[in-house]
Parts: sequence; structure tokens; C-alpha cells
Amino acid sequence: MSTTVFSRRDDRLGEFTLRPVDPTADAELLHGWLTHEKSAFWLMAEATIDDVAAEFRALDAGDSHEALLGLHEGRPAFLVERYDPAAEPVGAAYDVQPGDIGMHVLVAPTASPVHGFTRAVLTTVMELLFADPATQRVVVEPDIRNTRVHALNAAVGFRVERTVTLPGKDALLSMCTREQYAATKAPTAPHEAVAHLTPDRWERANRLLIRKALAEFSHERLLTPERSSEGRWSVPSDDGDVVYRFSADVLALDHWAVDAESVVREHARTGTRLPLDALDFVVELRASLGLGDDILPVYLEEISSTLAGTAYKLAAPHRTAAELARADFQAIEAGMTEGHPCFVANNGRLGFDAAEYHAYAPETGSPVRLVWLAARRDLTTFTSGAGLDYATLIAGELAPETLARFADRLRDLGLDPDAYHLFPVHPWQWYSKLAVTFAAEVARRHLVPLGRSDDHYRAQQSIRTFFNAAAPHKHYVKTALSVLNMGFVRGLSAAYMKPTPAINDWLADLVHGDELLASHGFRILRERAAIGYHHKQYEAVAAKGSPYLKMLAALWRESPVPLLAPGERLATMASLLHVDRDGGSVAAALIAESGLPPATWLRQYLDAYLTPLLHCLYAHDVAFMPHGENVIMVLRNGVPRRVFMKDIAEEIAVMNPETPLPPEVERIRIDISDDLWTLTLFTDVFDCFFRFLNAILASDGLLTEDAFWSTVAACVTDYQKATPHLAERHKRFDLFQPRFDRSCLNRLQLRNNQQMVDLLGDPDANLAVVGTLDNPLAAFA
Repeated sequence: MSTTVFSRRDDRLGEFTLRPVDPTADAELLHGWLTHEKSAFWLMAEATIDDVAAEFRALDAGDSHEALLGLHEGRPAFLVERYDPAAEPVGAAYDVQPGDIGMHVLVAPTASPVHGFTRAVLTTVMELLFADPATQRVVVEPDIRNTRVHALNAAVGFRVERTVTLPGKDALLSMCTREQYAATKAPTAPHEAVAHLTPDRWERANRLLIRKALAEFSHERLLTPERSSEGRWSVPSDDGDVVYRFSADVLALDHWAVDAESVVREHARTGTRLPLDALDFVVELRASLGLGDDILPVYLEEISSTLAGTAYKLAAPHRTAAELARADFQAIEAGMTEGHPCFVANNGRLGFDAAEYHAYAPETGSPVRLVWLAARRDLTTFTSGAGLDYATLIAGELAPETLARFADRLRDLGLDPDAYHLFPVHPWQWYSKLAVTFAAEVARRHLVPLGRSDDHYRAQQSIRTFFNAAAPHKHYVKTALSVLNMGFVRGLSAAYMKPTPAINDWLADLVHGDELLASHGFRILRERAAIGYHHKQYEAVAAKGSPYLKMLAALWRESPVPLLAPGERLATMASLLHVDRDGGSVAAALIAESGLPPATWLRQYLDAYLTPLLHCLYAHDVAFMPHGENVIMVLRNGVPRRVFMKDIAEEIAVMNPETPLPPEVERIRIDISDDLWTLTLFTDVFDCFFRFLNAILASDGLLTEDAFWSTVAACVTDYQKATPHLAERHKRFDLFQPRFDRSCLNRLQLRNNQQMVDLLGDPDANLAVVGTLDNPLAAFA
């Protein structure tokens, strides 16, 4: 039996599933459907069984067309074809866009039709198509005479573009975007919101999370595995009643490469196998993990939410690493499954309900239309970078008719549009927070809801940042979001946003004026404008850093799309650590695409990423937070040629008391020791990224550990040779020292998962250092 590729349970009609068509085994069945008088529009009334088999063999052999058999309650009931419009005649009739997918559906003829059945089939097919994050729009071209299908298409969101002439018919070319389809869906039924939570997926999610917990908690010396004479490792529970056993290789930087399939949980005395349960794991090891009574329940909730997110990703159609490596920018962003490589509880998102998860989590690929407010100018602070003002920014973000509609809304309320700033807000923030917590501001018309954005956006991995999917050349929008995720409530404060454009302008000028950085194509994605709202009472009483000061602010960041040259494409650097369900890695797929020897590919990646970071540090004392989600790679033929750095104002630092800074930029200066200076590279780059990339390339058999780290060492050495004027600093801040401090991220979250660190506080207090790590570069000094 062929593998099921998609399933959906209808609240009234039951289970619908789809599997690939078997051209030989299914030919007789499909022949009966296709030659029926009710299937006249398929133009196969005279076909023989052999003709049908041959037709589907031809489809199966091609790359642009896929045939699927739909089953209802296990019985064949409909046929689906999905195809690349660019490879079909319809592709010559309109301008095919990235993310377009074509679709044909045939419901099996029956003498006993069931009310609502065809609509349920069509809904199932649309769910299938939009389950792929790469799909942005579904294209259909039904015969102009097929009025019944036109009505069904309209019911799920299709809009007719025009009539086109195709082989054998005049057709109504019709399109349905994600947003149009979402607008037609009834409220999510209770069981649909949790359809991904099945026993097998839950078991798999727990196994994967416990594997990661064993690896990262051992790396941070929260756990101390013991090795048996057979070479397996074991970790006992705090009370000794339970033991976890597993196989693992310990690689450079004390990286625990734990085999997920090897993990077992046993009763310590009897050896009886127990089910793997990540919540039990945390409770059984709470003392080892240092979890206090106030932290533990919230941490368990974060673990539960992270597991649910993994189950959702496991329920999605499998996309191989090789397919993802060739996908578009936003499909890659949505396709990430691991989250932050170090943090165990990395997808908490506490605050979203089950339906909101489907609407706003980046892995769902759901289109989001931002809420726009009008905010009184005397209660807001708007700042922008050089050459940009408020009117220019807003005119570039909103269409003239939208601006007119918003102005009319204000005038209808007796308000002056010129007395207000327009303000983008996350929909969740509006409905769940502002409409309640800022109710007085709304009642007094200090804040006025205007409507939704015309453009639809895609949530990024950071959950509060949105990419404009309708107009990719426009700005990202970063919004305040009072959701607890990975150690922080993800708000934005008006005070913190105010100097953001000035900080970005200063850094952009520094980067632009540096010849070495320019030669490597390095640049920042500037945060061009910011806006914040000042709530009088909260600002009067709330302590610095309070979530009540971070509920209403936003910024606009440059899009990388207009910066691409022909033949270039974008990918988040986090994708280099992505491994699919079969063990394939995106890094290996890109190396294969490049045709380069792995060490050569790695060096070109390091030249694009590591060399600019080294130069920013050694020449300018500027440190970034250069983790995978803050770096966007520009790929050509599978090779990272240059990188863009983002999230600037919140996550950069100038580590020199003598560097001249404009007064409005002074906030980013920090005073740290030499050890902490080098730790910005050792922790953020070596331990939190290269450690994992090394393990992946070693596991794939592409590079030995020595080959990986010697390539990194050669990159550092070549940079030092190219900057002899900085030789004293290279010696002072030595990247070849024998060891460096082990800075532990999970320990910070386990210590305080409401506010992991104080971004404005003492840098030393924001670290959890336990022992040291052997520096893998030391051998190549």
C-alpha cells in the first residue's frame, strides 16, 4: 500500500486521506471515473484502461506533475493532480509567480451523493496544498461551462482573473491566495486545532526533545553521564529510581552527539522499560537542573508547548533537506524544525491559544494581516534614519486608497488625521492585550483601530517579526508581542526603540566605509524607523524593564530582497543546522549543489560570515549577536557568498570606552574584560553555531573534525595576516588560547524563565559560566 501523504478529519464526514496514484493498480478504478458521463470535462471519455495507465505513468515520470488518490474513510473517493503551472499550457496564459501551484480535482461519480461531500473534498485538497509553506497561491482553470465547479471554487476563496483559451477548452483562470482561502474557513473546530497531537507524533516529539536535553544539559554540566563497559551512557534521576541510557559520541567543544533512537528510560532496579516523557524527564531531574518551585511549572509549560510545536512539524508533509535547500527564502524560514540549537525549551510562545498557534506560528506559514491603529502624535515617539521621514515611510508601506480609508475613519469620529501617527500592531497584541490593557486609551480616542493591512505578511522564526509576502521589497515589520518565549516576554519599549534608527545609521556608515567589509559583501539590514507609544500611568509606576513598558512599539527594517543580484537567493543561516526526518542536512545539500570539495565550500562560507565578524571586532570593537536567525545568507550555486546581519539595535555592542559615539548611540557601549571580549566569538559563534555545524558535517562524512576546525583556524590566520596593523590586538584577544569559559544558555533560562537576562544590566551578571571548554583552534596555533 502506498504511503499516506496527507490526512484530514472533517467534523461531519470523517477521515480524508491522500496517497500517490499507482498507475498500474489504480488504472481500472480511475478508468471508471474518467470515462463516466459526469467527468466529461476531463476529456477522457474514449480512453481505454491502458490509456489511463499510460497517462498516469507519464505524470509519475515527470517532475512537474503529481497525481494523488483521495480516500474517504479508507475507500477511494476522489482524484487530485497538483502541478507546476509554468510547465503546463496555462503557464503561457498568465504571469506565473513563485509559490504558484496548479490543481485539478475529480470526485468519484456516485448515484448517492452526500450533501457537502464535494466541498469537504475541495477543503481537504486546499489544506494539502497550503500545508506546504512554499505555496502562496493555487491556480485552477476549469472549463467555462462547468458552472458547478465555479461555485465550489468561489466558496473556498478563488477569484476569477479572466477567460483563457487552453487545449480543448475555454477556461476561467482563477486564483486563490493563502489569505483568500483562510478568509473562507469556518472557525477551527476543537479537534482540528489539535489534529497534529497524535500518540505516534507525541512519542516522537518526546524522544527528540529528550535527546536534545541529554545532549545540551550534559554539555552545560547540569548532567554528568556515566559510561558503561559496553560504551553506553547513563543518567540517573535525582532519586535514583529511573535511569536514562543512550549512545553518544563526544565531539569537540564537549558536544554530545546523542543517538535519538538509542535513548531508553528504565526502572533502575528492575530494568523495566518506561515510556519516554519529556515532562517526566524534567520533574525527575529537577534538582540536577536547579529548577525552583516558582520556575518549574512555567518551564514544564514551555516544554509542553515546544513538544506540541514539534508534533505540528512532524504532521506537515515531509520536505527533504535537499528540497528545502532549493526552496525560496520564506519556505526555508517556515521549514526550520529545531529552533535555537542550544535551548531545550525553545518554542514556548506562552500566550497563544491553539487557534492562535495555527494563525501566527512561523512553521504554519499562515498569512497575517497586521492591525493598524492611529495613535495620538503627542503620545508617540517616531524616529527615522537619515533620508527618511514619517510621510515617506508610510506612503511606501500603505496604498493611497488605504491611507484615504484610514483618514476617513478618523474624520468620521470627528478626529484630525494629522494629529495621529499610523501604527502597525500584531493582531494577537491588539485583541489579547491592547484592547483590554489599553482600554482607556481606546475609549478616549488616544488609540483608534483602523483596520487590517492590505498586504499579507509571514511570521519569522522570532515570531514578532513579519516579512511582507505580498510585496517582498517592502520593509520587515517588527512588533511588540506580550508572549513569553525562550526566557523573555517579547515586547518592545518606546524608550528602547527611540534611538534605534540612529544606531543603525551609525553602524551602516561604519560598515560602508570599511574596505575589507565591503570586499566581503557584508552589510547590515538597517532598522530604518521606529515608533513607540507612551502610556502615562504605566510609565509613571512600572519599573525599568517591566512588560507594561513594552506593549506598544514597532520598527521597520530593510528587506534583503532588493539587494539581490541575478542568480542569487536568500536563506536564513539557521538552515545550515537543519536536518530532515531521514537524517539529510541542508548543509550537505548545499555542498552537493555547489560541486565544491566540502572544505572549499566551508572556507567560502567562513569568508562570507566569520571574516567580517572578526574584522568588526578587531578593527572596530563591534560585537553582534550572530546566531543563525540573525544572519541571512546570500547563496549562489549553493555557496554562501555574502551575509546580511539583522536585529541590530537590540543586539550589538561597542566594547571600547574610547570609541567616539554620537550621544543617541551611546546606549550600545559596554565595558567588559578581555576574557568577555573574546567570549563574544567563542560562545556565540564557536559554541552556539560551529559546534553543531561541525557535528553535522562529521556525521555526514563530509569533513573530519580536524578538517573542520583547521579550516576555521586557517580563516582566522588569513584574516590576521591581512590585518598586520592589528597584530597587537590579535595577540591581546587571542582566538588560539588553549581554553575559554563555558557559557551556559540553558542555565540562564532555568534560573529565570520570565526574564533570562537584563539587557541593560551588567554583562557579567548576564552569564552563567561553568568551567571551561578546550579550544579546538589551539591545535592550529
